Amino acid sequence: MLLARELGIGGSERQLVEVAKALDRARFQVHVGYFREGFRVEELRSAGIRIFEIPVRSFRSSDAVTGARVLRRYLREHAIQLVHAFDYPLICFGVPVAKLAGVPAVLSSQRASRKLVPRAYRRLLRVTDRVVNGIVVNCEAIRRHLIEDEGMSAERIRLCYNGVDTETFRSDNRHTGAPLAIGTICALRPEKGVDLLLESFAKMKGGEAMRLVVVGSGPARASLEALSGELGIRGRVHFEPETNQVAYWLRSMDIFVLPSRSEALSNALMEAMASGCACVASNVGGNPELIRHEETGLLFESGDSAELARAMERLSEDEEMRTRLARAGAKRMREEFSISTAASHMTEIYESFLA
Repeated sequence: MLLARELGIGGSERQLVEVAKALDRARFQVHVGYFREGFRVEELRSAGIRIFEIPVRSFRSSDAVTGARVLRRYLREHAIQLVHAFDYPLICFGVPVAKLAGVPAVLSSQRASRKLVPRAYRRLLRVTDRVVNGIVVNCEAIRRHLIEDEGMSAERIRLCYNGVDTETFRSDNRHTGAPLAIGTICALRPEKGVDLLLESFAKMKGGEAMRLVVVGSGPARASLEALSGELGIRGRVHFEPETNQVAYWLRSMDIFVLPSRSEALSNALMEAMASGCACVASNVGGNPELIRHEETGLLFESGDSAELARAMERLSEDEEMRTRLARAGAKRMREEFSISTAASHMTEIYESFLA
């Protein structure tokens, strides 16, 4: 059983669904549990995967106790042999329930820096660290973070890179054109650094002939729209709410920018590379594990708006470089980061714990 809070648009949820669909049905009977429905529930149903809504709306009410009993009963009735929780609400809830239900192998995940996790949950995560059989991380940067900052034993950590759907996200059938389009797709939260992207776009030489597309929703949206007005670029910036039409928007971007202040292994960056965008990303977290500087994209030091502006200028002025980096990035995604590759690695992890 794979667990996540909500089967919606988030990166962890997307990886859970892709892994669930890609696992070998001859080897695994896959169940997916969640607190709240999202549009991906229908995707799982269509794939013939068993889904189970856990009746919990708040940890501070009696439904938490009721939901724990319901989940424990389900795990026992279906003889679940392995539980893997993908995000921190389901780790804090599902791990102890699975242990009490006698599930032989119980795994958690760490898919972003724990500094971004609310403090109360962070304490609970450290408790679950001591009882899970293993923790799956999605990049080397997060593995180091757990060892160096959380004092975790390296032997208990397993690395499985995210996979990208290279059939949906592909570098042919692009619809870019004049003016040159620079874009980003992310949750609009402070750690994503979209304010830095706006400042850098305003500093670009020749930026008047370009457009910037920001796709996403979140608590920072209003302040970002206000900032674009203050910088005098509001007329050249298009804000698009979060959407499940990510591939469509990526096909319209010539240059994709991920300006994060904190990052693990970004699904959006992988999808942009697979889609044939020339990519620029901050040199943090798992970004340098995807982008080899000046080979499959460009890296800049996080927080440096002038350096980001220069990187975007280089790509906007040099079509040959844009094309070369875009092709190399797409090739790397196809060859090293496909969903089938990720599912194969996750299968090896699951089988090692089941053994």
